[in-house]
Amino acid sequence: MFRARTAGAAPAVDRPVGVSRRQRRRTGAGGFANAAGLLARIVHLVVIVVVLILVVGFVLVALKANPSNSIVSDVHSWASSLAGPFDGMFSFRNATVATAVNWGIAAVVYLFIGGLIARLLSRSHR
Repeated sequence: MFRARTAGAAPAVDRPVGVSRRQRRRTGAGGFANAAGLLARIVHLVVIVVVLILVVGFVLVALKANPSNSIVSDVHSWASSLAGPFDGMFSFRNATVATAVNWGIAAVVYLFIGGLIARLLSRSHR
């Protein structure tokens, strides 16, 4: 099952003592690449939060949550302001369907543009 190591010298490791791979990667010309990678992760996180706000806002509208509740009104106002350029893009007889389509388009556009920006930044990371 387990094999015993033969007696002898340990294999030589070609790295300075006490310096990990991660620390070596952070030094020198890789500083810009690491900053770009961090920025790409931040952009990705912001896009996820924005889309999450839009989806939760729509779910609250679709479920007809109490608009006088402070949490519901805050989430709805955030989602409405994030979807501002897309509000009224399409109009339907049913207001819930109009909200779903317009805010859905906003979420897809945010995902696409944010993903594109994050991908461009992560390419400079490599």
